[in-house]
Amino acid sequence: MPHAVKFSQFGGPDVLELVPMTRPVPADGEVVVEVMAAGLNPAETAVREGRYQSEYPLTFPVGQGSDFAGFISAIGSGVTGWAVNDAVFGHTILASHANFVVVPAGNILHKPDHLPWEVAGSLFVAASLAWNAVADANPAAGQTVLVHASAGGVGWIAAQLARLRGATVIGTASPSHFDHLRQIGVIPIAHGPDLTERLAALAPGGIDFELDHNASPSLVTIDSTDERALAQVAVMVANHQISVPVAAIYPLGQVQDAYRELEAGHAHGKIVLSMLPVGYAHQKVHAVDIRASEAMKDDPNRAPYPHTHEALPPVLGHRRGQPHPHYVEGDID
Repeated sequence: MPHAVKFSQFGGPDVLELVPMTRPVPADGEVVVEVMAAGLNPAETAVREGRYQSEYPLTFPVGQGSDFAGFISAIGSGVTGWAVNDAVFGHTILASHANFVVVPAGNILHKPDHLPWEVAGSLFVAASLAWNAVADANPAAGQTVLVHASAGGVGWIAAQLARLRGATVIGTASPSHFDHLRQIGVIPIAHGPDLTERLAALAPGGIDFELDHNASPSLVTIDSTDERALAQVAVMVANHQISVPVAAIYPLGQVQDAYRELEAGHAHGKIVLSMLPVGYAHQKVHAVDIRASEAMKDDPNRAPYPHTHEALPPVLGHRRGQPHPHYVEGDID
């Protein structure tokens, strides 16, 4: 039986419950997606804790999750350009942590064949915000960009997008993330006192643009109509032009543990729920390129880590590029 994550009161991860769900039926202009992977975002924690109740009132019970990737399982009338079994990634509001999600057709994009499910399922929110931040700043080659929280999901992608434009990127982060930032060509600098003076030493010519993306809950500020930009980011990730590290993968039933790790604030990379996890004990999986670094001393001269695509076991989630078995053998039990 399919399930969805819900909560019926504000609070910590303990209020999250896995409840049976009825497979949704698409209305006009909608599609139903069987979710393979779904990412976690800090804004979801803020909403679950009631911090945005005055701006975005909720009526319990409430779903959970924004990002997702999966296969189209049903198409509503009036939808063109899509077919059942198409592999997609997309965005919804408080609903992606489930076996099925129904969304407007404009909320999904084709998943590139070589983009892992675990990365695709955590990409939409961070990529949207990062792309918009860099596009608004529009840095050019030779300019210097300061990216705040550059080791976070949005800042990590924004820093790489700015570097691809030829800009020098300085990123604020805790010292434990300095090595990760050097791996993508970002000059790290610690949060804290005397930041202005320390920045002046790193960038004597000054900072041309400053990107700070910590203002509002991302799950309600996404413009899902900017398909070209998001599709371009997805291709860049699939082609290894941009890295999106995955810190941990949990099965849907361990969503509470997944949010506990997210809220601890120590993970570098996205935390993802897998809906069809490989069946072995202690399902949580750490990508080699992230966790291996935690046992090593920070070294500016270290060789780059392998790409997440190479570090993640290929059996996770679902076989990439293969037809979805459910639409040959039957629905989820």
